[in-house]
Amino acid sequence: MTKPKPKLVLSNTRLIPFDKLVLSQANVRRVNNGVSIEDLAEDIAHRGLLHNLNVRPVLDEAGAETDMFEIPAGGRRYRALEILVKQKRLPKTADIPCNVKHADDPISAEEDSLAENTFREALHPLDEFRAIQELSAKGLGDETIAARLKITPAVVKQRKRLASVSEKLLAIYGADGMTLEQLMAFTVCEDHARQEHVWDCIADQTYDADPYNIRAMLTEDTVEASDRRARFVGIEAYEAAGGIVMRDLFDEHDGGWLQDPGLLDRLVTEKLKSTATEIATEGWKWINVAVSFPYGYDNDMCRIAGTPLELSEEDYARREALRAEQEQIEEQYAQAEELPDDVDRHLGAIEAELEAFENRPLLYDPDDKARAGVFISLANDGRLRIERGFVRREDEASDEPGENEAAEAEVAQGTPEAAPHNTVIIVGAGEDDEADEDDGVKPLPDRLASELTAHRTLALQDAVACHPRVAMTALLHKLCLDRFYHGSYGACLEASIRHVYLPIQAPDLKDSASARAIAERQERWKAELPDSDDALWDYVAHLDDEKRAALLAHCISLGITALYERADRPGGAGPSRGTIERRIGQADRLANAVALDMVAVGWKPTVENYLGRVTKPRILEAVREAKGEQSAQLIDHLKKGEMAKEAERLLDGTGWLPEPLRLFDPIAETSEPEALPAFLADEPVAEAAE
Repeated sequence: MTKPKPKLVLSNTRLIPFDKLVLSQANVRRVNNGVSIEDLAEDIAHRGLLHNLNVRPVLDEAGAETDMFEIPAGGRRYRALEILVKQKRLPKTADIPCNVKHADDPISAEEDSLAENTFREALHPLDEFRAIQELSAKGLGDETIAARLKITPAVVKQRKRLASVSEKLLAIYGADGMTLEQLMAFTVCEDHARQEHVWDCIADQTYDADPYNIRAMLTEDTVEASDRRARFVGIEAYEAAGGIVMRDLFDEHDGGWLQDPGLLDRLVTEKLKSTATEIATEGWKWINVAVSFPYGYDNDMCRIAGTPLELSEEDYARREALRAEQEQIEEQYAQAEELPDDVDRHLGAIEAELEAFENRPLLYDPDDKARAGVFISLANDGRLRIERGFVRREDEASDEPGENEAAEAEVAQGTPEAAPHNTVIIVGAGEDDEADEDDGVKPLPDRLASELTAHRTLALQDAVACHPRVAMTALLHKLCLDRFYHGSYGACLEASIRHVYLPIQAPDLKDSASARAIAERQERWKAELPDSDDALWDYVAHLDDEKRAALLAHCISLGITALYERADRPGGAGPSRGTIERRIGQADRLANAVALDMVAVGWKPTVENYLGRVTKPRILEAVREAKGEQSAQLIDHLKKGEMAKEAERLLDGTGWLPEPLRLFDPIAETSEPEALPAFLADEPVAEAAE
């Protein structure tokens, strides 16, 4: 007959005076880890001892038990109690609850110590988040919870925010289906439905489920606090107007996201218009107001000269003193690798004050102001950019009041408003509506084709300026067409030379590498050329061949246009289909001559500049060309917005370009007329027949 297993006998529990306890050398913990002993002492003082000490009797030399007990497991708790005794917050003879084992127990003291520290499982973070949320629900403030748990109030807020995420996502996190970093990313938005929708979109796409993409998807309809508009208005003013700011509690350097772009735009417009009304009292003819102006907005205007405001004796003395102090600091730290923080801040303040002296207001002649205007916009850092003294061509030609009202309305591209001194304040117009969604692969929208070829025009101008020999060839080609073939209409080179204005352009055009390179080159030549046109002939006549060719290339490049435009009806004032065809064909020849690479100049497809502007078949076609059919099938089930974002990620780094930006081979059979590229060749039948 099988004997029954003996019943377990747990250790005897006793209350032992503190002064009868000593630490055991059998305790395996040697390195401090986790909560400090001091913090543990404060916690014991607050809530008492939650776990008994594990002790064994101390034996004398003869092997008999004494009235002392050693502690192989529970040394940190003993040290914490010892601190309370030293602080006289606990009597030396206070009874301490202990689990007592026999001295001859077959399990060693070292094994007990190891087991207590090994089999103890840390609390799952989700349980911690929920526990803190429960404490808060019971009325404890963040400061109180932080003090009791020995953490900062900011950490308490973070834990509560984590516990407030959708229960569906918390369950996934608790089952290890989501990382803590991913869960932290979901806290930027408090809308549970939106959180769950984003997770459903990325759950099976591990390459797109990183925290950055999660935050981007949750905040795609918001405006970052670093946006120039948000900086200009100020977060406080936005919130005072009823706006809501989404903040990431886990990034102390992040300003958050503004949830109401419409409210922000209204506040920006009101503040800009208020500034324009103030400036209107200066007596300008017009003021044009916009968040930003397109590249080349002032091409056809001249600028009147102003006289800097005279410095008073006090201001002059202050400026000279600042310059002397600046020189002294720079000499003192000339050999130092890095300035001390306080010195660096002080030097920065000096530089800012000196810059204010250099950029002091200009005084303008009242008659000049009566025919000139002002542009008011925002710099990238959100500061006001006020540019005074621009004269339009029609205002330069005639000073008769009211003669050019129609032209003013056309140039305004916005809404004129009344202002003091009869100044016309023009508020910039918004973006065009996006094209309707369509199922078939149809021609690119006219505006999009114009925006893309505007990018190509700038890049082509920049490239030709770097190839003087090609520029000379282009000039000779144009002159020969004019002289011998009488067929210069539709040429891509305006040999007059007239700076080409790009009427339709994407918002990112003026910040492109090509635009910056052209502007920098223009400024370099402008600084080198003589001030008066009387001296220009002698200057050009004495240039060496290299500089003469470089200047010629720069001037020629500004007359290049590879711009697509919608063909006008037969007999209309606009360009015909044949004119546009010849222009694009010649631009292709020029692009091949300079080996133009739009990828190298920095253009890549994004949701804003291409993928969000075309139909789903176009998006799939782009992914298919760049990554293959398998990649296209991965996204063909998505909605258009999600498909565009996913396509942007897939196309990144592939070098894929839409048809208007590709380098076409212009060489064709001489017996056949030049044809438009593929992106223009599939126009509707009715339009082609016209």
